[in-house]
Amino acid sequence: MTRDQYQTVREVAERLKISEATVRLWIRSGELRAIDIGKGWRIADSDFDAFLNNHATRARPDAAAPEDRSA
Repeated sequence: MTRDQYQTVREVAERLKISEATVRLWIRSGELRAIDIGKGWRIADSDFDAFLNNHATRARPDAAAPEDRSA
C-alpha cells in the first residue's frame, strides 16, 4: 500500500501560484479531492496529481499530424 504525503491548501496554492480561495473553491466544487482533518484541508499527492492530469491541456482530436516534408 502506498503512503501519500499530504499538502495544505496554502502549499497547493503556492505551488500553483494561485490564491488559497481558488484551491478551496476547487475542493468545495469536488474538482480537487481533499480531507478535512479539523485544522484545515489536506490534499494527498495522488489526488493532486489526478487533478493536474484532469486539467492538462490536450491536443485537439481533429488536429492533423504535421506532414513529413523531408522527401
